[in-house]
Amino acid sequence: MKKIVLVFLSVLILTGCSVVRIDTSNIDNILKVILTKDNKLYNQVGQGYKYYLPGGVTYIESDDLNDILYCNGTYYYLYIDAISYYYDKGEIYKENPNVYYSKLISKDDGFKYSGYIEITKKDNLYYMKFVYNHAKIEAMVEEAEINNAVLNSSYILSTIKYNRNIVELLLKDDYFTNKTGKYDNYNSNGDSEKFVLEKDNMNVMEEG
Repeated sequence: MKKIVLVFLSVLILTGCSVVRIDTSNIDNILKVILTKDNKLYNQVGQGYKYYLPGGVTYIESDDLNDILYCNGTYYYLYIDAISYYYDKGEIYKENPNVYYSKLISKDDGFKYSGYIEITKKDNLYYMKFVYNHAKIEAMVEEAEINNAVLNSSYILSTIKYNRNIVELLLKDDYFTNKTGKYDNYNSNGDSEKFVLEKDNMNVMEEG
């Protein structure tokens, strides 16, 4: 029995793991705990990137740099913005007091990367747009699933690691030339409609 305990403690020490209590009833606390933690876990690998998929979240499919994920009745649409990563750019955002939840995520406040999260009520559902670490997750969730969606998205976005060499090769091979990133956006009826994010039309600023 002592050997088992010693092995367990050794694993904790060597891996640097720690048990962190998260108050999942508070979005601000979820963001503060997860997005400021240096988590090196990953179990999902894409073209030039990898990330950690939390328990209960299922990978469905990929379309270029778009991953479709699923959890408890909710589809998550993940877009990897390799261009903004390569040029170290980020979207401009101003907090909106007129929506359900709006928060600017800034390095000045102790977060590892800059970004934002905005949740807007649309009929009986809530549209979440979460931008962080040169990636974006969109989801349409029921009110009871909002905090769970924020928690899952925080883990995914904060653990994304880019392979700069592969991204650079894609750029050199004109992978992004005249190419748009398809993404699922939601209209007021909760139906998905396609839109494109074009490199030349991105509203960006340098991250500071």
